[in-house]
Amino acid sequence: MPNITEVNCETGEVLEREMTPEEQELHDSMRADGEQFAQAAAEEMANKASALAKLQALGLTEEEVKALLG
Repeated sequence: MPNITEVNCETGEVLEREMTPEEQELHDSMRADGEQFAQAAAEEMANKASALAKLQALGLTEEEVKALLG
């Protein structure tokens, strides 16, 4: 199980310990959410690039494409 570091801001004491099962579950959930977000963002960027290329292939200028897309 991964470790977690706790820091007491008042005393400066640093404690390193293993994650509890609940902390591990939350960590895994957050990691999965982050991976899903990154995948969705990559897909959106690819779709935008594809749309831009198709509009330019139709003969639109970069300025016209920007005007259409906002």
